[in-house]
Amino acid sequence: MASEKDTAKSNMGPKLLIGFLGLSTIGLLTSTIVLGTKKDKVVTEVVQVKELNVPNAIDSKSSSTFFKDGVNTCAGKKLYFPDVECSVKEDIVHVPGPQAGANVTKGYKGDLAAETVPNMKTFFSSQMCPVNVHWHLGTEHYSVGEYDENGSSPHGSRDLDDWAKRNLGESERAGFRCHHYDAEKPMFTKKFDWQHCKGMEVGETYEVHWPHSVAGACHSINQYQTPFYDGLFCNLDMEGFTGLSSQSLTDAVGVQGQIFTIVNDESFYYPDLMRGMVVDTEMTMGTDVTYYTGSSTGTKRNNTICSQYTPITWQVDRKCHMISASSFDKLCYDMKTQRDDMTDDLHAHGARELVKHEYVANNQDYGGSRHHRHLWADGNNNLHPDEHYEAATRNLRHSHGHDHGDDHHHDEWF
Repeated sequence: MASEKDTAKSNMGPKLLIGFLGLSTIGLLTSTIVLGTKKDKVVTEVVQVKELNVPNAIDSKSSSTFFKDGVNTCAGKKLYFPDVECSVKEDIVHVPGPQAGANVTKGYKGDLAAETVPNMKTFFSSQMCPVNVHWHLGTEHYSVGEYDENGSSPHGSRDLDDWAKRNLGESERAGFRCHHYDAEKPMFTKKFDWQHCKGMEVGETYEVHWPHSVAGACHSINQYQTPFYDGLFCNLDMEGFTGLSSQSLTDAVGVQGQIFTIVNDESFYYPDLMRGMVVDTEMTMGTDVTYYTGSSTGTKRNNTICSQYTPITWQVDRKCHMISASSFDKLCYDMKTQRDDMTDDLHAHGARELVKHEYVANNQDYGGSRHHRHLWADGNNNLHPDEHYEAATRNLRHSHGHDHGDDHHHDEWF
């Protein structure tokens, strides 16, 4: 998982794959060594890892005293706050706090009066560390023209549907899709030989989340945890938690969110998705971000049942990016090398339905812009002020049921 430092893009050209052996990765990938340049031509030599006699970290993990000795100090540290009913009665919102995922289109503003402001600093500079990484099938957030009802994937996208009519019956509820997918291009359709991730698919859209916490076991063998709640509360008990102000919690716990379409093309390879959001100014990755306060997400929460894990800071990339399948498989490999068992995060989790205006905080920040409008998308990538549409006609997508080869039903996730 990357820290808040910029994650450098590994590809030097459309056909150049630079394998990267990170601190948490020993072996696995073919590494390309850059020997020099001549008239703008990159000269490379391909070296197979096995020739370097580097042990496989996964194979050696089971016998390593580095993993066996000592105790996982974060195991079972989750603080339990049950979900509660959220409702609006007599124009008063009864909700435990602002919810996520929200509309992050630039200009959108929620209706819920927020008591806190989001943490606008990099999480790294706020003394937070990433304690987990996982992803959702489709997106939980919504960004007009980037990931919305007009997006597509090998299984289509979501049709517009009324707020009150939700199909939550499928095993993993799919979210919104990006606009990159093109069934005529092999990069979106050519199958990838997945070695470590489960149920993933080229051409699909996934929303990746990196939960961060000041109370994590930062810079230690126990930093990464599944479930992520163990990591968030590793060094914070209930007594300490109840003594925190809402603003202190917002400043101390946060989630980075970034959206990707998987392609089978190594020119979109990024070596380190483990440590956080990819920031690449040249590729405009991690540079167009919405900051707001929200909650944990997942399919157990919707517009009837709300999460009490709130308020926390969300920093969400409003753009969708293409990334190679090998980047994700490398991430899953890195997850397998952690001390804690992260098996339950090697597949995509279901997506929460988009949160209604009345449950979304009104404190969105767009990196300096304070001009807010309450907007809604009409289904054709056009934004309109609310008065152009009656609330009863505002629609969201209805999920298409399809099998992604995974029998897990986890749904209590950021």
